Amino acid sequence: MDWSAIELVVFDVDGTLYDQRRLRLRMTRDLLLHALRNRRLDELRVLAAYRTLREQLAQREVHDFEGVLLAQAARRAGLPPASVAAIAAEWLERRPLSYLPACRYPGVAELFQRLRARGKRIAILSDYPAQAKLRTVGLDADIIVCAADVGVLKPHPRGLQHVMDLAGARPAATLMIGDRPERDGAAARRCGAHALIKSRRRLPGWQTFASYRDVRFTVQL
Repeated sequence: MDWSAIELVVFDVDGTLYDQRRLRLRMTRDLLLHALRNRRLDELRVLAAYRTLREQLAQREVHDFEGVLLAQAARRAGLPPASVAAIAAEWLERRPLSYLPACRYPGVAELFQRLRARGKRIAILSDYPAQAKLRTVGLDADIIVCAADVGVLKPHPRGLQHVMDLAGARPAATLMIGDRPERDGAAARRCGAHALIKSRRRLPGWQTFASYRDVRFTVQL
């Protein structure tokens, strides 16, 4: 990694800045307890349909995906779109916030500080709303763009291109850090930007790192 050539560092959020598996285990427990207490499975059905369809819409690169997502998830769950939107917001955006500080990856805050000290701009590109999550984990960025802002999910390159346009950064001077090569990495490559993937195992064809205490962040930067 030639940090001297990098001016803009763009982070994904879910699974990149915090341990998504750890968070999902806690949320699954809460969701099951909620279903048992209320003796209904509406939330479970809605969230299963919502997540599956969101993945499919990302793969198909559907534009203006939010309306399509709500309509299809509502049909699958047998509920009005407004109910689906409320359940998704409650369980995917609001309730997880209390758990996020404990799930933040070690070394993330220090990396943000180091990047700023080296004069790098920091941006966020997330498929989900990100501002409340960033506040909760004690991080901030110069630019925050979410999929809803550009109407299409990663791996479509529009979001990353929009971030670079806002920052006035060239692709050759932009680094995308994410946890999914097929989404974050693909978006970066389609824009001509660099990609760095958080992964415990090596991924052929990709630069990877297992921890934010990797030497490329603590020594090379």
